Amino acid sequence: MLTLLLITALLISACGTQQTSKNSGSKGDTVELTVSAAASLTDALQEIQENYEAKTSGVKLHFNFGASGALQQQIEQGAPVDLFLSAASKNMNALVDKKLITPDQQKDLLANELIVITATEPSITVQEAKDLLNTDIQKIAIGIPESVPAGRYAQEALTNAGVWDDIQSKLVQAKDVRQVLQYVETGNADAGFVYKTDALSTDQVKIAYTVDPTFYTPITYPIGIVQSTTHAKEAEQLYNYLQSKEAMDVFMKYGFSVPNSK
Repeated sequence: MLTLLLITALLISACGTQQTSKNSGSKGDTVELTVSAAASLTDALQEIQENYEAKTSGVKLHFNFGASGALQQQIEQGAPVDLFLSAASKNMNALVDKKLITPDQQKDLLANELIVITATEPSITVQEAKDLLNTDIQKIAIGIPESVPAGRYAQEALTNAGVWDDIQSKLVQAKDVRQVLQYVETGNADAGFVYKTDALSTDQVKIAYTVDPTFYTPITYPIGIVQSTTHAKEAEQLYNYLQSKEAMDVFMKYGFSVPNSK
């Protein structure tokens, strides 16, 4: 009798476990993809998210925006990320070298330009790098060169323009390119180095000048699928969609361009 009671109890427990498992599966019908992306992609990707989720049932996108260097480190430390969109090839190449992204699952997606912005008021005239040394410009915002690609491009451009050493006392470093934009918008910096796409996102700054593209490494945005993804099929579908004409039209609307073929 005791044995019969134990067997009955186990059967009831097993049925309960099966039911729980079945219910969990129904909740798991929606796949949640995490995309780590450079901060300068914020506006474009948020619009693309609406379009993609409206036409793709069972998939929800979560974005982790930040400096490409910081996002790279998070992936290296095991953060649960499915796709990575960097504002520099350097960060993507580092993950490929560490076999966290395979070479055949990454490619250059977009291109951008480096510009200098100033606040709309008061009006400051800046037409080239040497003008940043003028006394009416007290603070110049750039991203932290070690972790923010836009900051690294700015350092490269200022060095090639021959003013990097002289400008040091004026520099205000920001955690990402969007913070640079914010510093200039709020008057906490007189000028700043951002991407063209960032300047087009607000009417509170004006473009002072476009930095000579021969002064810095071409700005490319590679995209890659992180090898540790647990949603390989859905990640690949999104990877392909972001290269589609529909997605590229959105990127172009926000000022991005197609990278030159190598």
